[in-house]
Amino acid sequence: MPTLRNAKKALRQSRKRRLHNRSQRSNLRSTLKNFHTAADGDDTSAAEEALRLATKRLDQAAAKGLIHKNKAARAKSRMAAKLKKASASSDA
Repeated sequence: MPTLRNAKKALRQSRKRRLHNRSQRSNLRSTLKNFHTAADGDDTSAAEEALRLATKRLDQAAAKGLIHKNKAARAKSRMAAKLKKASASSDA
């Protein structure tokens, strides 16, 4: 345990940040899971709405430094491709 006053404060801050980041990351994962569930289903309009929400959440997480911006871009690209493939297969 830290003994210096500023080290104690740093520990408190890091614990608080860790809990906040953990909840935000969990929320992000839930949003992504909702998209994948909707994309695997038959309802393309629900999948499109889930993609819009997931894209927004990914951009917000990247802007705040929760995830890297390239990771957000990669995830958005893969989700768009999945939606395109799912909508093409449902149209055929």
